[in-house]
Amino acid sequence: MSTLTEIAQELKDTKEKIIIVYAFNATGKTRLSVEYKNITKNPEDGKHAGVYYNAFSEDLFVWDNDEAHDNENIKLDIVSSSLNQFHSLLLDTEILEETLSLYHPRYKFNLNLYEDGDREKGIHSVTFYLDDENTDPIKISRGEERIFIWCFFVALFETDSWTGVQDAHFFIDDPVSSMDDHNIFLTAESITKLIDDTFPKKQIIVTTHHIGLFSILFDRLSKGEKSDKYKKNSKYFMLKKQKDELELKPFNKEVFLFHLHLLQVLSEAKNSNELYTFHFVLLRQLLENITSFIGTSQIKLLLQEIKVEKPEDTIMMINSLSHTRVFAPQISEMNEEQAKVFNEVFEKLVIRYNFKF
Repeated sequence: MSTLTEIAQELKDTKEKIIIVYAFNATGKTRLSVEYKNITKNPEDGKHAGVYYNAFSEDLFVWDNDEAHDNENIKLDIVSSSLNQFHSLLLDTEILEETLSLYHPRYKFNLNLYEDGDREKGIHSVTFYLDDENTDPIKISRGEERIFIWCFFVALFETDSWTGVQDAHFFIDDPVSSMDDHNIFLTAESITKLIDDTFPKKQIIVTTHHIGLFSILFDRLSKGEKSDKYKKNSKYFMLKKQKDELELKPFNKEVFLFHLHLLQVLSEAKNSNELYTFHFVLLRQLLENITSFIGTSQIKLLLQEIKVEKPEDTIMMINSLSHTRVFAPQISEMNEEQAKVFNEVFEKLVIRYNFKF
């Protein structure tokens, strides 16, 4: 067992360029990102070595509801920080719009400078409005706000404005804490794009409590179309907490009980009747875990074992929907036939192996 500082040091000593850490809520992920920031600072001048996205990042964005004027000039203020020196690059490019477009926002926005117009001071606030014909300032939802802040940081990183300053790593802590499943998979796509754009120049560290995000990143990096590029330079951990001590364990599917987490996620989606095509990605991962555990060499043989009616057609559908880029931008609900196949496989798995979750 280790202290938070020792865990941060373990991550620092990890040579791989891509590090993905799964941890339950209340394990200390945010504190770990802060500790990592502290131990990687330049010992001579105290400057940060990398860039961080965590709960403190969200705290830099505060609503000014303009109550005195009936919300006439409502806006999202940005608290001044060391990041302001990099803001001007967002004014000169369309990177933020492009990053945000992945989520299909239902609003537009303006980035506002300080009153004196000094670009060196950075962006003072953000004003949101519906469209070019409806320009009155509006307040976006909490979920939309979090997505905007996440995209703001991703866009800042993609400007490459940190070159020679804070460009050693990007530490991402739980970017999906208040997003629905649809946006979680879009966020996984934005992270993989960030990896694509910066590898191997910068190290990317992601910590998350969300099994869907962990699962899809693991799948893309270890078995996706570009996995040959990344898998030898990626490492996966589980952060476990017991009383006041922590343990950073290299990812192991059996120890992690990975399949039980997948079962829970898929069961919730099925029971709520909110099945999207990306759930086939998780279903395939579940089937792969079970085949590995029971020693069956192929998913098709497993489907025959659980008595799926048309195993050949079923495996074809699973593969076609899990190997394509189902994350974005064309995420869609399963059609009737897809839902029927998904439900049949899932239900027969649960019955055959008597899963309890």
